Amino acid sequence: MSIYPSYLKSYKVGQLKKIADRLFSSLESCRICPRLCKVNRLANKVGFCKTGKLPEVYSFMCHHGEEPPVSGDKGSGTIFFSHCNMSCIYCQNYEFSQLGKGRQYSFEELAQIMLKLQAGGCHNINLVTPTHVLPQILKSLELAIAGGLKIPLVYNTSGYELAQIIKLLDGIVDIYLADSRYGDNLISKELSGAADYVKFNQEALVEMHRQVGTAKFDDSGLIRRGLIIRHLVLPNRCSGTENVMKFIAGKLSEDTYISLMSQYLPYYKASGNLKINRRLKAEEYEEARQILERYHLLNGWIQESYGQERFAGVNIKPV
Repeated sequence: MSIYPSYLKSYKVGQLKKIADRLFSSLESCRICPRLCKVNRLANKVGFCKTGKLPEVYSFMCHHGEEPPVSGDKGSGTIFFSHCNMSCIYCQNYEFSQLGKGRQYSFEELAQIMLKLQAGGCHNINLVTPTHVLPQILKSLELAIAGGLKIPLVYNTSGYELAQIIKLLDGIVDIYLADSRYGDNLISKELSGAADYVKFNQEALVEMHRQVGTAKFDDSGLIRRGLIIRHLVLPNRCSGTENVMKFIAGKLSEDTYISLMSQYLPYYKASGNLKINRRLKAEEYEEARQILERYHLLNGWIQESYGQERFAGVNIKPV
């Protein structure tokens, strides 16, 4: 019988420690994301993500606003990490993702956050923007497991990842909650400073799907294992929904669970960009929903009322 969450087995056989040590050592010349900054973060030199040796956290909470199988009835134990390896001009979390609000936490303190969230009844530990602090998270995870952590990890990512790094998480992460932001690199470069987003995003999604497959749920409706892909619909077709869904249906699975998000607002610097300086129109979101149907991607959730009602329906077709 398999051990759940998967990281318990990885910890027991020493694999988690091996991977955590390897990734942490690699911070001496950091290449854990597509930026490949190669700075010595162990000496507190910083690259694109502006993060040195220790992780920085803005806040943590029992969060009830995620997709229904993630939040459940008791909430998701969400940890918001400061900084990011993307620079989205419309980021709603810009105060900590772009401006760096938050403070440093030791590995012991981060482990205690995980245990506190578990003690509060949360269904999982939800790591928001974990990419640039993955080695530090794994170091902290070791300590948390030793302290009794036994709820699954949700790797909640922008999707700008290196597939070879994601591969190391096989047997550690059970749930991937990953964005697929763009279907066009020119738009990704303009809006998020990531000229190669599509390539790295798609390679990472293939690896995530290989590891955990389509989302699987327990009898209470909670996700137990698998991949959920988020797609935020942007004005003027900037998300490239057609290309994104064509890739998911063709290279992953038509059974993939999609969270189609309508909540876009022109936060941060978006008001200065003519393409995205307004709210999403109802017809733009409806067009994106129809693209899902055209590619037979009918598992997932939609948002109504421009995201004010967080998620509606257990399938893409609203109930």
